[in-house]
Amino acid sequence: MNGKTASNRKHVPLRSCVVCREKDAKRTLFRVVRTEEGVLVDPTGKLNGRGAYLCERKPCWERAVASDVLAKALRTTLTETDRERLRQAMP
Repeated sequence: MNGKTASNRKHVPLRSCVVCREKDAKRTLFRVVRTEEGVLVDPTGKLNGRGAYLCERKPCWERAVASDVLAKALRTTLTETDRERLRQAMP
């Protein structure tokens, strides 16, 4: 036996898109975070603040900006500045 077991495999953290609810690896999703400056896209995934994840699909981003789905996940109210920032960050 070579000493490798199921517990030796690298753990891949999963997250869900707040719009379509599909799960994927954390690194493949976009993290959106609530900060003191407002709602920002966090490319590093390390900013402090309450975060939520969006997949790469444009309809998910459009719904997140247009509805209150993302606002509920972040427990905040999206300002027009926040919405515009998210529109510009859309993949």
